[in-house]
Amino acid sequence: METHKLPSSSPTSPTFNPPVFYGSAVLIIALVLFSVLCQDQAQSIFSQLQSWITVNASWFYVLTVALILITVVFLAVSRYGDLKLGPDHSQPEYRNLTWFAMLFSAGMGIGLMFFGVAEPLMHFTAPPVGEPNTVQAAKEAMKLTFFHWGLHAWAIYAIVALILAFFCFRHDLPLTLRSALYPLIGERIYGPIGHAVDIFAILGTVFGVATSLGYGVLQINSGFNHLFGLPVSAPVQVGLIAVICTLATLSVASGLNKGIRILSEINLSLAVILLVFVLVMGPTVFLLQTYVQNTGAYLSEIVNKTFNLYAYEPTDWIGGWTLLYWGWWLSWSPFVGLFIARISRGRTIREFVCGVLFVPAAFTLLWMTVFGDTAIHMVLNDGLTSLADTVTQDSSLALFAFLEQFPFSSLLSLIAVSMVVVFFVTSADSGALVVDMLASGGREVTPLWQRLFWSILIGVVAIALLLADGLKALQTATIASALPFSIVLLASMWGLLKALRLDATKRGIRYQALSSSRPASRQQGGWQRRLRNMVMFPRRAHVTRFISDTVQPACESVAEELRKEGYAVNVDIGEDGRCRLNVAHGAEIDFLYEVRPRAFVQPSFAFRDTGDASQDARKYFRAEVYLLEGGQDYDVMGWNRDEVIGDMLDQYEKHMHFLHVVR
Repeated sequence: METHKLPSSSPTSPTFNPPVFYGSAVLIIALVLFSVLCQDQAQSIFSQLQSWITVNASWFYVLTVALILITVVFLAVSRYGDLKLGPDHSQPEYRNLTWFAMLFSAGMGIGLMFFGVAEPLMHFTAPPVGEPNTVQAAKEAMKLTFFHWGLHAWAIYAIVALILAFFCFRHDLPLTLRSALYPLIGERIYGPIGHAVDIFAILGTVFGVATSLGYGVLQINSGFNHLFGLPVSAPVQVGLIAVICTLATLSVASGLNKGIRILSEINLSLAVILLVFVLVMGPTVFLLQTYVQNTGAYLSEIVNKTFNLYAYEPTDWIGGWTLLYWGWWLSWSPFVGLFIARISRGRTIREFVCGVLFVPAAFTLLWMTVFGDTAIHMVLNDGLTSLADTVTQDSSLALFAFLEQFPFSSLLSLIAVSMVVVFFVTSADSGALVVDMLASGGREVTPLWQRLFWSILIGVVAIALLLADGLKALQTATIASALPFSIVLLASMWGLLKALRLDATKRGIRYQALSSSRPASRQQGGWQRRLRNMVMFPRRAHVTRFISDTVQPACESVAEELRKEGYAVNVDIGEDGRCRLNVAHGAEIDFLYEVRPRAFVQPSFAFRDTGDASQDARKYFRAEVYLLEGGQDYDVMGWNRDEVIGDMLDQYEKHMHFLHVVR
């Protein structure tokens, strides 16, 4: 099979990618003007498009989401699960709790606040089949809610994030959506096709966040009206958008590791507090029972519900619920997926899938059970029909009408409103961060003005659409855009599987002995020299001198022989003392052998009373080998020149065997 070399860097540009930056800005302004100035026409066009998709392409949406879920689970349990999203030696940038808080806040935190009470009650009072307001309707309502908010939604986010993180962090491609197409179109991702893909992702992100922001202020406005009597009006909602975007702008300006991380952790803490309070003060035993029963019912019917198109009993329900959700998750996936990819470097694919798919889904389903089943219990068992009526009339009031039934209702509502505001801030600031990365060719460090520009633009778009009543048109267009994106996503999944197969094959060959007759390394000089190497804890100067005196001549010797055979070979010395041998293979994957000093803290038994208590005195260094895939976790310090050459040839022989296997 033909393989392609993955480039180590993308073409450079000043601070942003002009075709993407200017192209997306112009298209955003044009679409907003069209939605504002030609509102009826825009709504008609986009609604007809969505209706056509619902009638003629529903089977494709359903099949696509099913394939995505199957693929994500397969990647976790297969041999590919051990591959890292980054070099082999990379480690996660964020601790698990912070990582989960950030991906949860960006993913669907705001949706849980809005639909946690509303959706179960709406399914309960108006199920797709069967009698409403019955025990059977209650069971079906929770199964449908689990279906819409469970594994399928997170699988869509996970596959996009996985594709982007794999090609960016493991193969040094830009952290933009275009990189997902590299296995299919190669270097052409840097041309017009790549620009178009990134512009598409920017449009989806800006309009997705802006329309959510526009609709979200309706719930925030309802909450403040409920708490403080603040009037529900357009000026108030514009003011709320301005406040949210100001906070988001400050968060974006402070960077990912400060603003977004801190806000995400605060919101997750508030969510857990609110969840525990409702669980304890509500029908606790009933909720624990229903969580277990709902989970079992969801898992037992997941295949049937995944592929159910109501073909034999046609209903508009699937278009208004399931297909709407699938389209919304798909249209949001470039934004959420890129953000999750950005914070997931260094994790194995198996760890990534468990963290992005199973953990958030379990928490989401617990949230839906606690809030949804408590609300159903109030209506079905306590006769509180007014709650169902409120949800039917205005779903934005559902959460506040629900919290009125608990002690300290005003405090709970205040916490809920605060959570909604912070969730929107985290969505807006992470959205601005993602758009800035897309527009700057994947750069993570950009001028402040660029991040502020996108953050402010999202707020301006939301305000313009809200005032002109154009939110519905753009939301419909955003969801309809999921159809072409799903085609691109399926192609990218196929490309990912091809690339994973190559990496897994190479990983297996690296640990495969190709010749049992080769003598073991480090035998010359006897066992005394081996023992001295084991108990030594050398300083940086010793290791850099070893690399300069032994490793570099070994690399030069191998390079000289390869050049005689017509190969293009480079030997480089880095500023930190590392030595690198790079053998170019044209259209196939290059070979890299590098030895670099790597610092470690000395074990306690090795401390000597030298009188030097500095941090450097407590460190020792190893001369570790790195290949194209990352660090190999073994030390060549103390080896002689011939032994280093032997190890280099061992690795090169495995690399050539890998190229032979996949060629």
